[in-house]
Amino acid sequence: MRRSMRRSLAGLLLLPMLVLWASLAPEQARYVGMRLKEGRLIPTPPGSNLSEPATGLQKPFPALVQPEDNPTTPEKVELGRLLFFDPILSDDNTLSCAHCHHPDLGFSDGLPRSLGRGARGAGTQRRGGIELTRAAPTLWNALYNHRQFWDGRAADLEEQARMVITTPEEVNADPDELVRELKAIPEYRRLFDRAFGGQNGSAITFGNIAKAIAAFERTLVSFNSRFDRYAAGDGNALTPQEKRGLKLFLSPKTRCNECHGLPTFANRDFKVIGVPNPPEGPPDVHKTGAEPGRGGGPNGAFKIPTLRNIALTAPYMHNGIFKTLEEVLDFYSNGGGRGRGLDVPLQDDKIRKFTLTPQEKADLIAFLLALTDESAKPPIPKRVPSGLPVVPRLKPLPPTRLNIAGYTPSGKSDGPANAAKSKHTQRRIIEVRPGESIQEAVDRAGRNGIVRVYPGIYHENVLVIHHGVSIEGVSQNGKRPVLDGKNRLPDGIAALGNHFTVQNLEIRNYQGNGVVVHKAQQVTFRNLRLHNTGVYGVYPIECDGVLVEKCVVSGVRDAGIYVGQSRNIIVRQNEAFENVTGIEIENSVNALVEENYVHHNTGGILVFLLPFNPSKVQDMTIVRRNRVHHNNTPNFADPNAIVANVLKGTGIMILAADRTEVYENEVIGNGSFGIAVVSLLNLFPRDTRFDVEPFPDGNRIYRNTLRENGKDPDARLSKFGIPPVDLIWDMSGRDNRWQQPGASAFPKELPGI
Repeated sequence: MRRSMRRSLAGLLLLPMLVLWASLAPEQARYVGMRLKEGRLIPTPPGSNLSEPATGLQKPFPALVQPEDNPTTPEKVELGRLLFFDPILSDDNTLSCAHCHHPDLGFSDGLPRSLGRGARGAGTQRRGGIELTRAAPTLWNALYNHRQFWDGRAADLEEQARMVITTPEEVNADPDELVRELKAIPEYRRLFDRAFGGQNGSAITFGNIAKAIAAFERTLVSFNSRFDRYAAGDGNALTPQEKRGLKLFLSPKTRCNECHGLPTFANRDFKVIGVPNPPEGPPDVHKTGAEPGRGGGPNGAFKIPTLRNIALTAPYMHNGIFKTLEEVLDFYSNGGGRGRGLDVPLQDDKIRKFTLTPQEKADLIAFLLALTDESAKPPIPKRVPSGLPVVPRLKPLPPTRLNIAGYTPSGKSDGPANAAKSKHTQRRIIEVRPGESIQEAVDRAGRNGIVRVYPGIYHENVLVIHHGVSIEGVSQNGKRPVLDGKNRLPDGIAALGNHFTVQNLEIRNYQGNGVVVHKAQQVTFRNLRLHNTGVYGVYPIECDGVLVEKCVVSGVRDAGIYVGQSRNIIVRQNEAFENVTGIEIENSVNALVEENYVHHNTGGILVFLLPFNPSKVQDMTIVRRNRVHHNNTPNFADPNAIVANVLKGTGIMILAADRTEVYENEVIGNGSFGIAVVSLLNLFPRDTRFDVEPFPDGNRIYRNTLRENGKDPDARLSKFGIPPVDLIWDMSGRDNRWQQPGASAFPKELPGI
């Protein structure tokens, strides 16, 4: 008798109660975080039905990745759950999805690298068989992944399921044989017909097997951690230590948030970070990344995984080389693969060395553990229709010290769940004087609050999560309040709320940034003095509606004023000097840069499009009526940063940007060149596969005053064979035009307007 027939007889004994879970009403069916709409299950994160989130931390979740021909229904979910735990999927009836994606191990397996065909046991108890080159990625929130697998080779969960089931080193099933086996089991015939429409098992196809598993995996949602309750307005949901860790997470000192962005704590992009091969076990075979246009990145790039439930998914990285979160932080703080002496030519620009004290490391890990939420963890079925044994419950193996205050595996808050939301419409004004805390005042002021800070020196790292907050320095006798980080704290001010204003402060001596604002609307930086604030001075990222005016920034290691991946921007009447770059507009749309004085930096004004970032465009920037003088300071950036490639003596540089207008600027005394229009091919290896269009198109350079540029060029300029000139074009791109009579240029003849 064939083994499938033996299973079908066993399946007859399992009919009672097998589909009870699917037959329950939606509110009873354990679909935590899901709602039923028109017969389909849709994830509903907290705050998703609000016209405006409770705080700036509560960001909207992205659209889920789901094929139009596979809407998620309760019937598919229950069928997919049974298939997920059923070893019938494998060629030898020993391996189910849950053996390597166990719900008690964060839907991973707890192994450095997964064990495929021929292994026995589940999760960390698996032994023998084929050792793969990668770890099993978590399935929590995989429905939001732009691509699936570490290298992005699958477009969606359906394709991922089909590939895993048929891969010889893994499940190794023959699709036709698997369909025949399932059709021999009456219970599966009924469940497939109910989920997909059919008669007597006609709905059992290999495609529908993958669709059912994917439908189940789309219910594995995690967005009710203690962090989420804090983001929704419960100020007691995080401990003081976790709040300090949150500030570090958001800081440009660590740059965690720039890749692991809110609210998914993941990213659709693929990054090269230089993870070393393990000293034991097979090296990874991934060399080329996913294909361009299919979500992949450069050679050797891997996807940015979610940090939600990271307490449950050790060991870490695609090859499990790091056992603990401490090791992960050490890897990043030491500069990634390059910091280990590896040759990583395309290592991501955000991976730079930074210093963490033991307390800061503990704070950051405490915050990461506060992302734990298993409230939507489904039950393991006691039996499956095939009658084969189901994986047992396993004891989780957390990665680090779980006695850190506030951590609970269930994700429940250990503080009162008041979740109070400010509903007042009048602006509450809180005054802060020397010896008092700006942070406490910001928290007390709440939504739409005004915090007035009186002259004095304040040693703080301030986090603003509410909307409508204004932090205003009060001037008295020619003095203004000073935030001084003592060269220890990460940022002066980090804000996430919409309609945020900061003005009339002096901010100095920070490691990360002066003022950083993440993913907010309508933010204003006015009349600030910033010096030695770390990587950036003013740093709005992924914002809509940015005004930076009358600020003075000096002594930072990247851009004095940086606006990245944003839109609708005005940068005017500022002064930036003695920075690596004065003003930088990067991967943004619709910016006006006018009437600024940018002098004695390495580079003056940069308009850049860089690859491997969430925004894939730099379009429509106007650079006008600025004074760009004597930007000849030696480059003192982190040598591994892209900004380290900026030539000493750069006036205005247009890199791969489109439709930039540069006019009526006074560009004088910049040693390498006045204005350059170039492609990304000048910064990256020629074989780099970009995820953006690398050439500058439609730029206009006209009516600028150009004088005494190119007199003392950076030595690196000579390798391009370019003589000292005012204007440089690498002859890339389309429809770039100039109107600069009398200016020296390379090439000598530039297309006219």
